[in-house]
Amino acid sequence: MSAGRLMSTHWKSPDDRPSPKQPIPVEFKPYSRAPKTPENPLKATIERLIGAALAALPDDTLTAEARNLTPEVERTRDSSYGDYASNVAMRYAKAARRNPRQLAEAIVAALPQDPSVLKVEIAGPGFINFYLSDSAYHAEVRSILDRGADYGRRPSSSGEKILLEFVSANPTGPLHVGHGRHAAYGAALANLLSAAGHTVHREYYINDAGRQVDILTVSVWTRYLERIGEPVNLPSNGYKGEYLLPIAASLEATYSQKFRRSADEVLADLPADEPAGGDKEVYIDALIARMRALLGESGFNTVVDHALAGMVADIRGDLAEMGVTFDRWYSERSLATSGAIDEALRRLEQADHTYRKDGALWFRASAFGDDEDRVVERENGVRTYFASDIAYHLDKRLRGYDRLIDVLGADHHGYVARVRGGLAAMGEPPDSLEVTLLQLVNLYRGDVKVAMGKREGNFVTLRQLRHEVGNDACRFYFVMRTHDQTLDFDLELAKSRSTENPVYYIQYAHARVASVLRQLADRGLSHEPTIGRSSLDRLVHPHERRLMVAMTRYPEVISLAAATRSPHTLVNYLRDLANDFHGAYSAGNENPDLRVIVEDAATREARLSLFTAARQVLRNGLSILGVSAPDSM
Repeated sequence: MSAGRLMSTHWKSPDDRPSPKQPIPVEFKPYSRAPKTPENPLKATIERLIGAALAALPDDTLTAEARNLTPEVERTRDSSYGDYASNVAMRYAKAARRNPRQLAEAIVAALPQDPSVLKVEIAGPGFINFYLSDSAYHAEVRSILDRGADYGRRPSSSGEKILLEFVSANPTGPLHVGHGRHAAYGAALANLLSAAGHTVHREYYINDAGRQVDILTVSVWTRYLERIGEPVNLPSNGYKGEYLLPIAASLEATYSQKFRRSADEVLADLPADEPAGGDKEVYIDALIARMRALLGESGFNTVVDHALAGMVADIRGDLAEMGVTFDRWYSERSLATSGAIDEALRRLEQADHTYRKDGALWFRASAFGDDEDRVVERENGVRTYFASDIAYHLDKRLRGYDRLIDVLGADHHGYVARVRGGLAAMGEPPDSLEVTLLQLVNLYRGDVKVAMGKREGNFVTLRQLRHEVGNDACRFYFVMRTHDQTLDFDLELAKSRSTENPVYYIQYAHARVASVLRQLADRGLSHEPTIGRSSLDRLVHPHERRLMVAMTRYPEVISLAAATRSPHTLVNYLRDLANDFHGAYSAGNENPDLRVIVEDAATREARLSLFTAARQVLRNGLSILGVSAPDSM
């Protein structure tokens, strides 16, 4: 996704200001989300050793500028090439005026001795490969055990102050499975960003203004009239779902007959609805106007508030049951009452980024990268959705947030440029806004896809899905694929208790550790962590080393997944870690000497410590995804 950076829009005099018909000088540059150096002491050790070697090279070998560069160190993909590798010799070869392999040899010769490094080799044109000792990984196992739930987390003061807005579904019906993907993704991303050191505020924007709320209101009212014996057919363009019945019942229980009007009064002289050959849009607008006239603005707004309260309560409860909570539920209507929209329009007009045409107020959005200008105030004085959008994002900036992340549906492509343009025009950096677009969800029950039409009410709700497959499967499956791909949700796989089900496979690894500890207790033994930590040198088998190496990747995965906004990266890692754990566990079934509960106390305690550390990393990762870590299955 691209982003922009606002160049200076402060001019020395009015004469220097560009003509409103000319593009405003806004430069858009790609936004880089490269992760910070992860909290990895093993990688940091190698970086330190290379830095010391570069500093020790003779003065005529390397320039002072090259000596001060941070060496690039990466994990190898193939363990036969070591644990970590650096291309430092190839990067600095030109500055050293020698071929990369010769420089690599000089760097290796100058490397200080360190017990973490078993050996160093030069490969290919000049890669330097580092093979770490078992003791290096033993130290990291101790770190996992010491830090516990904090392993892989950065201090909260090390990152940005982020406002993350997600879900924000219109409060006109229950959440469906598509909203579930937004909820699971947004909640996991918030947890990732927090773990990566950012301060994160989770926000739900309630779209409680505009025509869709009027349609909801008149739909509830017709259900209410039907309950009290004044049958008025639900408009064909209204919300037809059964979910409105409890709200209509609540309206009657709270206000009794207060909003009763006869069916004849309601329907007198209304245009025909679509089933009778009329236009459904014209009919519902006429019905809304009739409701306003019959109830008065105060009565109409009371029904609005009651309908919205019922829908928001349902949405809030649904998300809370899923484990997704927000720091604030932000009302769109409050933008008008607080003066936020007035402030946004004042800024635009003051900077000469608006003009009047046909009685409406327009924003020069095309001067900021949009494909056309946008109306912010109609000729009747009503502010548009776009005016609310830019006012809301200005308010986010005024509340002190460095980065604004919106999680939206895939159909919001055009939204990005126009809101960034609005921010730029109001004097805020456009690249402070970052929009992640989520693709659709295909829910499969056999080969049939279920319709998602909210007005018709024939969709599978998120609550129904959760009740069928469980919260854990919902949270996991919704983030199992990258957000920019359509997600096919396999109900049968999600419910299965087999190793083919990835969430079951990962949770089973966690539960297996608890099972081992129960077996230990059944034999009258107990885990002695102090002995285990001091005996980690007993962990020398390839399965054990593979598991240790996998565990030490966790902080890097958290950093990468947060930086790339990709919870599925963590999902893939946990699946690999579970696989390495199951491999180490199963090795004992094939070779009794590799079992965890063996006679030798030091070996037994070392393996118990290894498994306990693996359980901790699995638990930490599952917690970020919002998935439970059971001790039995």
